[in-house]
Amino acid sequence: MTEMTEQKTAQNTGIGAPAIPGLTEEGESLTPLEPAEQTLSPLGGAAAKSHSHGGGYGIPDSSRAGRLTSYRLEDFPAVKGTEEEWRFTPLKRLGGLHTAALDGAAPAVAVEAPEQVRVETVGRDDARIGTAGIPEDRVSANAWAHFAEATVVTVPAGAELDERVLVTLTGAGLAAAAQHLVVVAEKGARAVVVLNHVGQAVVSENVEIVLEDGADLTVVTLQEWSDDSVHASSQQVKIGRDAHLKHLVVSLGGSLVRMTPTARFGAPGGEAELYGLYFADAGQHLEHRTFVDHGQPNCVSNVLYKGALQGKDARTVWIGDVLIQKQAEGTDSYEKNQNLVLTDGCRADSVPNLEIETGLIEGAGHASATGRFDDEHLFYLMARGIPEAVARRLVVRGFLNEIIQKIGVPAIEEHLTEAVERELDASDN
Repeated sequence: MTEMTEQKTAQNTGIGAPAIPGLTEEGESLTPLEPAEQTLSPLGGAAAKSHSHGGGYGIPDSSRAGRLTSYRLEDFPAVKGTEEEWRFTPLKRLGGLHTAALDGAAPAVAVEAPEQVRVETVGRDDARIGTAGIPEDRVSANAWAHFAEATVVTVPAGAELDERVLVTLTGAGLAAAAQHLVVVAEKGARAVVVLNHVGQAVVSENVEIVLEDGADLTVVTLQEWSDDSVHASSQQVKIGRDAHLKHLVVSLGGSLVRMTPTARFGAPGGEAELYGLYFADAGQHLEHRTFVDHGQPNCVSNVLYKGALQGKDARTVWIGDVLIQKQAEGTDSYEKNQNLVLTDGCRADSVPNLEIETGLIEGAGHASATGRFDDEHLFYLMARGIPEAVARRLVVRGFLNEIIQKIGVPAIEEHLTEAVERELDASDN
């Protein structure tokens, strides 16, 4: 019997969530599982400002419109774990990223890039730092307070790169550290930038991504840490006029990984695609919180995150927030999360949130689904002579491959396909 939960909302369009292999739109909630939550609320608010608090009159701690933003650590109260942004995170496993002075050595940065790409190591007073966003939680603010230098990668105006830019971040220990990266795609530039996190680390990372007008940038961030690593990453994106962002998160390694990608439109005509793939094993906590802030008219966003879980106490969390501000007429937005549970003892939390302040939009919707294999689907494959273990692999491959194919870089796609195969090998043992 298939067990699942799904909730979805659409406004102005008949957007629905298409069926996927092994998941239906009817059934009982998987246990243990918190049901999907959703909000449709005409709450006020604005994008992050250059002062300590974000503008707007949204309800604090419930609306992203009213969420505190600040460069100053002291503006953020101590984290208790009951706050909306922390209620799913096991604070005891954060490695002190929310409480400690982050004075450990940051992961080493190595960049492979075509010669026209500019790579710089700069001090914290560099004018480009802080242009994409302001810290939105205490962990991000702590990293802001403690980083000593930043790596800035710039794709020059008009450049169209055929080769990807590879930024490898290699951790070498479990002393809590802060990291800061800035990626800039100048006007009309087109490029693929890969952030590959490997080694052993306890690190809070701020990544700023700036797309100037007309830029087309793909950013792939891979988390392939050691099993005892802790990684919190705030990745804030500012999207210029008629610019296009494709942002992909792939989380496979680490004890606890918490990714918070935020996309904000700085001018009309922008497009943001946010994709994610995660595979949690026994004891792993993989948490992803996306936020798309539509503060400009005639922009488009699409969010799709997919995850698989296996093993005792494997835990995943996906929170998807979309804010459509009053002035964002002509917005077209959709977000969806799907989780496939492979064994008993796992937990997946999936919470889509949608706030709409104007009815003058093209469409807005969201969906969430969590379930096990469909026995009928397995039976169909096995009846044609395919062994059960192979049939299960085919279902999982097909489920996750939709995200892998979004990358568009064959070498990375092949690498991730092999990584998923290794995860499946573990489930067979």
